[in-house]
Amino acid sequence: MLFSGCNCIPDASSLGVLCSGGAGFVSAMMAALAGAARTAEAQPLGRNVPTVDRLAVRIVTDNVVIQFVPNEKRGDLTIERKSGNTRPDAPPYAALNAEWGLAMHAESQMGGETRNVLVDFGYTAETLNNNMSILKIDPSAFDAMVLSHGHYDHFGGMVGFLEATKGKLKGKLPFYVGGEDAFCLRQNAGGNFGALDRRAIMDADLALMLSEGPALVADHAFTTGRIGQTSFEKPLLPTREIVGIFDGFGCYPEKMPAAKNIGQYIPDDFDHEIATVYNVKGKGLVVLTSCSHRGVINAIYQAQKVSGIDKVHAVIGGFHIVPPLGDDYIRDTIKAFQDIDPDHLIPAHCTGDRFYDLARQAMGEKVVHSAVGTRFIFEA
Repeated sequence: MLFSGCNCIPDASSLGVLCSGGAGFVSAMMAALAGAARTAEAQPLGRNVPTVDRLAVRIVTDNVVIQFVPNEKRGDLTIERKSGNTRPDAPPYAALNAEWGLAMHAESQMGGETRNVLVDFGYTAETLNNNMSILKIDPSAFDAMVLSHGHYDHFGGMVGFLEATKGKLKGKLPFYVGGEDAFCLRQNAGGNFGALDRRAIMDADLALMLSEGPALVADHAFTTGRIGQTSFEKPLLPTREIVGIFDGFGCYPEKMPAAKNIGQYIPDDFDHEIATVYNVKGKGLVVLTSCSHRGVINAIYQAQKVSGIDKVHAVIGGFHIVPPLGDDYIRDTIKAFQDIDPDHLIPAHCTGDRFYDLARQAMGEKVVHSAVGTRFIFEA
């Protein structure tokens, strides 16, 4: 959430920087104590990568709503689209909303077991809660939640969602982040870009799972862990971060690299960003990239590396290919995608129209436009 400023001083308890006096100090202390008691390292992926029989990924929050486009099949991919919210007995008081942000609901099946995972929360709770209601997504069925990284357009809807679902979520529901960095305060070019609310996570009785390495999610999926930068990509760095606890928000200095704990804002390297991945039986990996600040190709390479599976069935999410990245960079990315040869490419959120246009020219029907309410079904 967004936070207010305060005067902060170092604290001798080794909790890092704490705001002096009042509610800020108390909030920081409570968050620290709760975090220490209910934070755990996520279960490592290990050698046995889970394989699901079916995966349905629903776009809950995204930048666009597309109406009047019918359901379709593209090869083995089923695409279901939600158009409008009309009903025979009442006016359509609510409609699916779009905003600058991303949230995805993944429903997987393995044998007779079903798992539901929410990946990211979009920019506002109003949009997230509205769209989930219209799409009839039941939060009480969630088996885990994953936050890809600490940007407001991916966690902004979280606090309001947790308030709306109080008492409905499963107790100690696992909540995955890619490391302590996710909680750092951030600025973008316009100023304050907010901070992830650790106390809200604890108050909601969630189990905070740190997954700096690849981690198993709800027995059916896994996170990539930290994404190495091994490709040609030169990701944009749109935000800055600062280490410390300010008015109850922020990242604990003792859990951060000393090189980042310099008492001022530094360029955000997104070292904590993670992607969420499923392996569909007989098809290969479905990679939910979320935002790809460390490069979408790097995210795919990381998924392949940690799973030992080369075949990529689909890539869904934000690719973070926007100006000033131009046509040469886009063509290099498309060439890398062609070398990876996914069966389906579904750009969303922060991908940019120019990438979509050039990718459609080069890869044709493999490229599918994302939109709020669209459901992509992958089956063995």
